[in-house]
Amino acid sequence: MISIDCARALADAGLRWHPVSGDAFRIERSGFENDVFTVSDMTIEPHEFDTGTILGFNGTTEWALDSLALEDALWLPREDQLRVLLRSSFRSLTRIGEDAYRVRVELAGTDESHDAADPADAYALALFRLIRLSGDDRLSGDDLVS
Repeated sequence: MISIDCARALADAGLRWHPVSGDAFRIERSGFENDVFTVSDMTIEPHEFDTGTILGFNGTTEWALDSLALEDALWLPREDQLRVLLRSSFRSLTRIGEDAYRVRVELAGTDESHDAADPADAYALALFRLIRLSGDDRLSGDDLVS
């Protein structure tokens, strides 16, 4: 999973998030530092009663956070999402040694390598560089292919 530092750097660089089911995020508020949440479609269950069947929409029962502004959430994009955002600049992902990965991209006509201990962070470093070269408006969660 992408590190919080890399995810925050991407957000600060201008990567916009448009949540879809399956996306991971954390809440950027005190008290939630160690929690990761996942966007999920509500589960709808039929419940049988003497009076008939009702459809139950099940939400979170452990705590009562009704809503959260998007700016209070930090998207933690997956490897596949990061790779899609790299578009045609992506060349390869290779393992280097026992505890590092290298993402190779072609940016502005030049081959670049970005190394990190986790593949998602290596992708994130390459994407951060692409965002910096292309400007904030070019890359968005809207560009993800479902």
